[in-house]
Amino acid sequence: MFILDDILVKPFTSILDILHTMALNELYDTAEIRDELKENQLLYEVGERSQAEYEERKQELELQLEMAEQIKSQMGDRIEVKG
Repeated sequence: MFILDDILVKPFTSILDILHTMALNELYDTAEIRDELKENQLLYEVGERSQAEYEERKQELELQLEMAEQIKSQMGDRIEVKG
């Protein structure tokens, strides 16, 4: 019975763990969010984005960044963002 578990279940759970980690890395990549904040600032400075659009996007990104940092601190070493 244990042999069947090792053969059938472990590979499946390993794949799920890998997919879960990849999804968390993508969702909570603080470096990517910071880059989007910089891009938003740049677009505003060169005049491609209005002040209202800039402020709205900035608030969204800052909220995303705060949530990502909280989740990363809660999850600890489970989330490993590769840059």
